[in-house]
Amino acid sequence: MTMNTSAQFEQPADNNVSLKKTYNQWFDVIPAKTSALVDQVHRLRYQVYCIENSFEDPNIHPNCVERDEYDARSVHSLLKDRSSGAIAGTVRLILPAPKPEESFPIQGICKSPLLSDPKMFYHGKAAEISRFCISKGFRQLVRESEPSGASASDNPGPAIDKQLLMPCITIGLMKAIVQMSAAHGVTDWFAVMEPSLLRLLTRFGIYFKPIGPLVEYHGKRQPCYQNVEGLLARIKTERQDVWDVITDEGRLLEELRRKVNTPTRHQRVLTYRRALPLHA
Repeated sequence: MTMNTSAQFEQPADNNVSLKKTYNQWFDVIPAKTSALVDQVHRLRYQVYCIENSFEDPNIHPNCVERDEYDARSVHSLLKDRSSGAIAGTVRLILPAPKPEESFPIQGICKSPLLSDPKMFYHGKAAEISRFCISKGFRQLVRESEPSGASASDNPGPAIDKQLLMPCITIGLMKAIVQMSAAHGVTDWFAVMEPSLLRLLTRFGIYFKPIGPLVEYHGKRQPCYQNVEGLLARIKTERQDVWDVITDEGRLLEELRRKVNTPTRHQRVLTYRRALPLHA
């Protein structure tokens, strides 16, 4: 349910041009579409949530993989170091259930009217951002890298300030969220975040709206919401470099718009039925 920081996210550097260049040189978003990639997702989650932070009981997650009931209708992504293939982080997007009121973990801890608003599920498509986590091992490799800018993977190319690498991981996971949303026509996001992560995201021009009081779940967490297009529009205004990365210079936004504007089978059936002549 939570999006965890636990001091793992370092403050972003101020060199906006370098941030974009660094991300493009070092990282790739990998959709977890094969069983092998999904296994990597669950193993990293086990390491972060069961071992490093003790958020989940390792005894109920055999074979060193962390799963829950929401994985069956979730999509997952990994963030990979291009040179070494090392996994820097993972995130999932929980898609809505056939019964909208039973869609997301956040619905069990927050009573915001937005969570039962038909517009979120019938006119648009809401999803919950979840299991947003970064590999402690990868963070450690970044910290131990050479001051010249050589990273954990010894990626060839011009020297880069390693202080940019951790912010790039945060941005990369946000790109993964946008990419999954574009693929599935997601128009609105819910999440339960640490306040420290919410504050960090604002440094990148990324703003989520609180939709209820702080809740206690492995520490204080903030239920929040944002419309995808609204969030991206503000990023473009405040941080063009971040917008370029997480939308792939606008391509993912165009893909999302095409997906949203393409009627689903259910919508086509409703349109067909409405067009049928009425019988006396």
